[in-house]
Amino acid sequence: MPTGSEARRNYILLSAFLFLFFFAQAVAMSFLAIWLKGPMGLSGVEAGTVFSANFVAAMLCQPLYGFISDRVGLRRHVPIFIAIMVLMCGFFFAFVYAPLLHSHVVLGAAIGGLYLGLTFVAGSFALESFVDRVGRRYGFEYSRARLWGSLGYASAAVFSGRLYNIDPQINFYLASVAGLLLIPVIMAARIVPDPVEQAHAQALTPRQSLSVLGQRKFWGFMVLILGVTNLYLVYDQQFPVYFASMFATPAEGNVMFGYLNSAQIFVEAGMLLIAPFIVMRTGAKNGLLIAAGIMIVRIGGSAIVTTPLGISSMKMLHSIELPILAVSIFRYIAYHFDSRFASTVYLVGVSFGHSLGLAILSPIVGKGYDLLGFKTTYLIIAVGALVFWIASLFALSPTPRTDARGRPLDGQEPTGDNTVNSRTSAAPANP
Repeated sequence: MPTGSEARRNYILLSAFLFLFFFAQAVAMSFLAIWLKGPMGLSGVEAGTVFSANFVAAMLCQPLYGFISDRVGLRRHVPIFIAIMVLMCGFFFAFVYAPLLHSHVVLGAAIGGLYLGLTFVAGSFALESFVDRVGRRYGFEYSRARLWGSLGYASAAVFSGRLYNIDPQINFYLASVAGLLLIPVIMAARIVPDPVEQAHAQALTPRQSLSVLGQRKFWGFMVLILGVTNLYLVYDQQFPVYFASMFATPAEGNVMFGYLNSAQIFVEAGMLLIAPFIVMRTGAKNGLLIAAGIMIVRIGGSAIVTTPLGISSMKMLHSIELPILAVSIFRYIAYHFDSRFASTVYLVGVSFGHSLGLAILSPIVGKGYDLLGFKTTYLIIAVGALVFWIASLFALSPTPRTDARGRPLDGQEPTGDNTVNSRTSAAPANP
């Protein structure tokens, strides 16, 4: 049984790991579009090719990460691999990515997409799944560690723009410095797998992993993920453009959006502390429905408000919805699915599902913006999301309220379709 000191040690180290990783992600990725069209001199079509490559590579990596993460269980192979990839960031951008983009754009886009997809796009989902798995083993809430990731991202946003104006390469090398720190941090963690669960994990085959696709509960979960959350994400893609249009000039709107985005991240970090208590009392199913309901309010509200203050309030709703959604997703997966398949459900169902949905919906919604304008398109998206929200009321499986340790208050046991469940290894200590 894990001790309280082990739980505290692992909580602190994994929080530091997420802080450093999301710091690196922010400094490496925040100005990627500007870097491609500025110093790299790419056209809009060429920059679009690069982003498409990132997107396709991430989609290919997500199922692979899901199976590998489930196969290795609590062993640290995945976070160590990602840390090494982050460490290579400065070298990769300076000596591989930039030269290839100058000489062979398509080849550069392909190799860059593979690196960025493995490291910062699909990699972030794999790390979140790993931290959730460790948290359930050692008795600390995933969101309490994840909030440090939000703070890491926000910290990078404070000065990365100024550094970019001096020399973009500084940011990429800063990501490498963060990667260098990631390695000793994850190596210092004392994560001891449960022998029984680890044996089950190591015996996992690809066919068993994909068996979740045949479970009714998986597709009931996907009604909300593929429906409401995908519509929300495609709405949010061009929200900064609409937000800026509410101000006297686009430049003023862009500045205000930067300030508001920073404020939202800090509020989001605070909400990540509160969200577990909300979901604990509502149950994961109701937590998912509450978060999705806030999404619909934000989408529809954006079509109704007419002032900068009003549109800013819509943006701030994201800081309330996201933490509740994140906690609810992991608790729903932990309760309804075999722990051996937790990463597969998250990386295939949520991460890959989002990528696939955005690939389909983005051009359709983009056409709607051109033909109908933002307000009308937002209303259509809100109505579509509401339809999926209503369907989710019936499609999602019931999830009971829990106590502070994740145990059902009514004494029910988890209802996963297989024999080994993540709740059997929960530790009593909180950091």
